[in-house]
Order: sequence, then structure tokens, then C-alpha cells
Amino acid sequence: MTESRPVLPGGLILPPVSVPRGNYTPVLSCDGFLFVAGQGPRWGDDLRYKGVVGRDFSVEEGQQAARLCGLNIMAHVLTFLEGDLSRIRQLVRVAGVIRCTDGFEQQARVLNGASDLFGELLGEAGRHVRIATGASALPSGMAVEVEAMFRID
Repeated sequence: MTESRPVLPGGLILPPVSVPRGNYTPVLSCDGFLFVAGQGPRWGDDLRYKGVVGRDFSVEEGQQAARLCGLNIMAHVLTFLEGDLSRIRQLVRVAGVIRCTDGFEQQARVLNGASDLFGELLGEAGRHVRIATGASALPSGMAVEVEAMFRID
């Protein structure tokens, strides 16, 4: 028997909610804000983008990795909000780290993969501030990691 996955507007199917790989909670609510810890480009336990953007992956493939990170964020949010996305007032902040080659300068373009997804799903409530940075290494060798902060009811 296969598990039914939540479906978002546009027919997007969410990945299974990930299990923390360290001593932290993946979602924390505080004073009307919902913080989602960094999510990797995984589908369940399958790390789909392991490697370095600018060497192993193109910018476009990096965008797909960032989009998958965004889907994982939304899986956590939807689970926390018991399926009620109308409780999201605003996506406030997105932070992304791109594992990239030395001299790579297109981190912002890569992170657009997640930002575009949030805009598609949340409309005006998906507009956010953000930071996109590069790193020489990320946990499990993932190519991208993204975290987010939401204002909720």
C-alpha cells in the first residue's frame, strides 16, 4: 500500500516530511512566527542532489535542488498547520546556502528555484527577504540547503 502525499495548488506533490539528522527540531513556532530548519534536496531519505553547483550541477540543476528544498519546507509547514495553508500570513525570510565551486557567483540565481516556488504557491504572501550564500561543504554533501520563517495565524 502506498502512502498518499499532500497535493498543493498546481498539482505539486509534497515529499515525505524529513526526520532531523541532528539534535534540533525541524519546526518551531514562537509568537506568531513559524521557523523551518534548513532542508536539503531530498525526497524522503533519497538525497537527490549530492555534489557541487558549478562542477557537478549547472545553475538550472541547482535551481531544481533549491525547489526541492522548498517543497520540503512546505511539507513541514503543511504538517504543522494541519493542512491549512490559509494560516500563512507571510513568508518573511528565506536563507539558502549553495555548495559551490570557488569563484561561483550565481547563488542568488540558484536560490530563485525556492523563491519562485514560494511565489507560485503563496502569491503575494510568498514575497520575502532572503540571503543566498555559498559554501565549500554542506551536511551529507548536499548541493543546496534552504531554511524559512513564516508569519502565521
